[in-house]
Amino acid sequence: MKILIIEDNVALSASIKEYLQAEHFICECAFSVEDARQKLSMFTYDFILLDMMLPDGDGLEVLRFIKDEKIASKVLIISARNALDDKINGLEGGADDYITKPFHLPELHARLRAMYRRNNLSGSNIVTANEIELNTDTIEARVNSELLDITPKEFDLLLYFVVNKGRVLSRQAIATHLWGDYTDNLANFDFIYQHIKNLRKKIAAANGNDYIETVYGLGYRFKL
Repeated sequence: MKILIIEDNVALSASIKEYLQAEHFICECAFSVEDARQKLSMFTYDFILLDMMLPDGDGLEVLRFIKDEKIASKVLIISARNALDDKINGLEGGADDYITKPFHLPELHARLRAMYRRNNLSGSNIVTANEIELNTDTIEARVNSELLDITPKEFDLLLYFVVNKGRVLSRQAIATHLWGDYTDNLANFDFIYQHIKNLRKKIAAANGNDYIETVYGLGYRFKL
């Protein structure tokens, strides 16, 4: 999952980013309303962590921007301990959940994963596509009940295909989803082909079908 952390406390922002990156999230940071607007205008995110108190405004301005621009990212508010109004106004303004400062990072992680399951996986941590089974809690993939020896990136790639089955995904979209926006400056995306080749080989070794279809000139599609 790709997350934008909108938090002006540099130390807290860095701590959240470090923890979530260790859990295989792609994280970027914004420290003001204006900074958030710029990033949201240029890039896409699965989730947004939004502090309600920012140096040049408040989180409600960001929520209005998200609504006006029809941005599909899910929002989790970071609020002060006794800021009931922040929670109510944020939820009414379009946020999906909130967490109160101070909080434990494992709780934040759990809330994000729960939001992902609710919105992308029908509330379950198990994702299936015929003989393929993915467990988003244990980061394990099985084909015909056989555990695959795949890397975290290969797991994320397979999950991205399954969740978006039937859709054509460009190599740039795949690269951005898995490695972040710095890939915008790459001259080519040939490394995507190698990752897909490795994934196909491991699925085939477990007698799985090859559902990853190359759409020439456009990208790839997971077709059942």
